[in-house]
Amino acid sequence: PPGAPQAPQTPPPPPGTPPQAPPAAPPGGYGYPGPGQAPQPGGYGYPGQAPQPGGYGYPGGPGQPGQGFGAPTQPQFGAFPQQPGPYGAPGGPGGPGSGGGAKKRMAVIVSAAVALVLLVGGGVWFAVSGDDKEEQAKGGEGTSQGTGGKQGGGEQGGTKGDKPKTVDGKLLFEVEQEKVDDLVSAKGMWVGDQAVAKVDVYKIVGYGLSGGKKWELPLDGAVCWANPKPTDDGKAVVLVSDGKPSSEKKYGGPCTQVIAFDVNKGTKLWQKSAKAGDRDVTFDEVTIGAGTVAAGGTSGGAAWSLDGGQELWKPKEDSSNCKDAGYAGGGKLVAVRRCGDYERPQVSVQTLDPKSGAVKSTYKVPTGLNYPHIASTDPLVVAVSAGDTTGNGASDFLVVDDSGKDGTLRSKISTAGKYEPKCPATEVEGCSKLAVTKDTLYLPTEEHPSGNSSQPGRINEIVAFDLATGQTKGKTDGTAGTEMIPLGVDKDGYPIAYRNATFRWGGQVLRIDPKTFKADVLLKNADDTARAENELSPNYQQGVYAQGRLFLGTNYIRKVTVAGLGKQYTLQIYGGS
Repeated sequence: PPGAPQAPQTPPPPPGTPPQAPPAAPPGGYGYPGPGQAPQPGGYGYPGQAPQPGGYGYPGGPGQPGQGFGAPTQPQFGAFPQQPGPYGAPGGPGGPGSGGGAKKRMAVIVSAAVALVLLVGGGVWFAVSGDDKEEQAKGGEGTSQGTGGKQGGGEQGGTKGDKPKTVDGKLLFEVEQEKVDDLVSAKGMWVGDQAVAKVDVYKIVGYGLSGGKKWELPLDGAVCWANPKPTDDGKAVVLVSDGKPSSEKKYGGPCTQVIAFDVNKGTKLWQKSAKAGDRDVTFDEVTIGAGTVAAGGTSGGAAWSLDGGQELWKPKEDSSNCKDAGYAGGGKLVAVRRCGDYERPQVSVQTLDPKSGAVKSTYKVPTGLNYPHIASTDPLVVAVSAGDTTGNGASDFLVVDDSGKDGTLRSKISTAGKYEPKCPATEVEGCSKLAVTKDTLYLPTEEHPSGNSSQPGRINEIVAFDLATGQTKGKTDGTAGTEMIPLGVDKDGYPIAYRNATFRWGGQVLRIDPKTFKADVLLKNADDTARAENELSPNYQQGVYAQGRLFLGTNYIRKVTVAGLGKQYTLQIYGGS
């Protein structure tokens, strides 16, 4: 049916193994020569989807491949652009998956089909709504890892602070990729008040905020998943495979090891796994919520205290066959719980007591929407995929009131094939290209022709939606020839966005006024390094704006097989001198 996820094109490795090769690189730079970095497969190995027409009434055109993830002492914006995958371009073949295998992916297809049938049949409240013309007529003229540990953004509304000054940015530091024989996952980047930590080849490396290596933390396997944001005091966690690839284990060991570390010092705080009988449980993802480290997957969930690593709970069987598929963190801890039959489960979103795991609030997800994603825990915003998602994994955003025992729907916001957030195929966390404040969701539109002969090229906007009503409340106009990407929210509640570098123009970090929706330029990068900047664009790689710096990082380190491709980089730091 239309809008259902595409069938997998390559078989996955055994469940819980680290991600493998992404598809080949697409053209990039808005018609300019393509970057050396390839887009990564959506949802750790799940295939992308073909594009759908739309985008403010314009035909959808080819876009950059998509990507895209509070904060220690200073806020960070957009770190860990969540699940990579093409935006506005046909999806390439997916690489092997991280967990669940073909059965899990087929369940995605079946559940989306069921949800679409319900939508078309009008059997549930979940109806497609909104008027395209009305949405276009509304709106105003026209840092990024979030604040306070809130997933997807901060809790403030963004009303204070003077007009910022524009800083002329330049490339301060870069790390060239190591030579490898195959492909190694390098997804994960966190900025503390003293260092930026970047996942590398079987290790995590810390650098000064303006460059220079500070520390190195060796790992026994590949990083399968990294929590989106560090805590206020600079703590982060990663999920690591139990062993590196070998002749006996082509994909290495399963993803069983949870490691907590200090971003600023590079100190390993602890390493834990959870037992199910005499074996270690395999997980798909890990996060930090309100002082608790929680890991989840198809085998269920486990949790430890961030301070000390004390086990708080682990997977257990019950008569309802309920399992925590994953968690979202920040100031709260929220679980996606699946009960019953694997392919036709009862799915709920539960706000938990982070110390005991006790359920404080439960919101029952509409039948057929089996893989919800948590875009924000406070306020609670849930992304679901049904109908026309244009391959971005989020056709609708459900704003949930979790103040009572039974969660209730506050509003629904439909992307309707016109907007380009990005969410993974099955994982709970991982949505990117959006920003959430206490009362507003910011989404980028698809690119479309500018319609201006004096400024030809493709353009997009960032549209603000009221969480209370689901209606549009304003928009930020873009610039022809480039694309704007929401990264997150700064400490004062202002949405932070990135204006993509092209082959000729340096990128820009923007702050959006939540009253006028006009954008001020915080950082304007030099044009002479635009091509290198474009290759690590937060559109499909990792990007964080923090401490007045823009940090760009790769998701995968791969063997270079194309002659003349040039140097490839793991990390770049941009900022004022």
